[in-house]
Amino acid sequence: MKAIVQDEYGSPDVLELRDIDPPAITEDQVILKVQAASLNPIDWHIMRGAPFLVRFTSGLRRPKPVVRGVDVAGQIEAVGENVTRFQPGDEVFGTCAGSLAEYASAGQSRLVTRPARLSPTQAAAVPIAAFTALQGLRDLGRIEAGHRVLIIGASGGVGTFAVQIAKSFGAAVTGVCSAGNAELVRSIGADDVIDYARGDFTKGSEAFDLIFQLAGTASPLSLRRILTPKGTLVLSSGMGRFAGIDRIVTALVTSPFVGQRLVTWVAKENADDLEFLAELLESGKVTPVIDRTYPLDQAPEAIRYVEDGHTQGKVVVTVSAPTGEG
Repeated sequence: MKAIVQDEYGSPDVLELRDIDPPAITEDQVILKVQAASLNPIDWHIMRGAPFLVRFTSGLRRPKPVVRGVDVAGQIEAVGENVTRFQPGDEVFGTCAGSLAEYASAGQSRLVTRPARLSPTQAAAVPIAAFTALQGLRDLGRIEAGHRVLIIGASGGVGTFAVQIAKSFGAAVTGVCSAGNAELVRSIGADDVIDYARGDFTKGSEAFDLIFQLAGTASPLSLRRILTPKGTLVLSSGMGRFAGIDRIVTALVTSPFVGQRLVTWVAKENADDLEFLAELLESGKVTPVIDRTYPLDQAPEAIRYVEDGHTQGKVVVTVSAPTGEG
């Protein structure tokens, strides 16, 4: 099969489209015919082996596994003898190891049935970004109906899901993004949009119950000024030093000494959350935002584009058409 393979750390130039053996199936796994795979920052972090901490899980000297990609949508090709949830021909989406390939293996708990209203391209855009948005807002942010929520980086891969998920919980949402992305953020449900280039938004008069920082360089100290006394600041990655680690450390150190909650976490794959997201997608409350699509042989360029950090929503690599489509 054809796959995007990486033998060493480096720029997108280290990625090669190559013929390799298809994955073997185990008794608890399924084999997917990959239809589409979306890209996330973790893909280029592993590609470069940076920050160095990622090498403790991906391989110190060279990346393992060698095929990139996690988010996936596809059709079940074969099932292991212990698999009970799926059968060959089922259309699914979720996560796997090595989705930038014609075939991939995945545990059955990492997949759910693809909602009928979504194409494989749309479904592939969901998993990691939507996990991050859902867990950040619901589990860390403890979002409630009526909360005033500020999402910094509202036009990005996670941000576009966060805006829609926050609205599905009944929150009043303000998105922070560039002026060029304001129309997009409003179109997916934001009640208000702030152009980050038009002055320091942390000096505004409105206070928020929940701030979800996905981008930007605003410090926890400055964001606390526009957080209610019992509000919550949820920190994810950003453009600060070491991908926001400096801000996260500041939050963890100061949080015990203030009434406001300053929290951070690493999003985790979760079968229940994937089912929850599938229900939101099926109902139409959440629709993936796709910036660009690339064919498999242009995956290195797709990762280069994601690494630049200016995507509107998600970037998806298309691999094969569903059965019956051209």
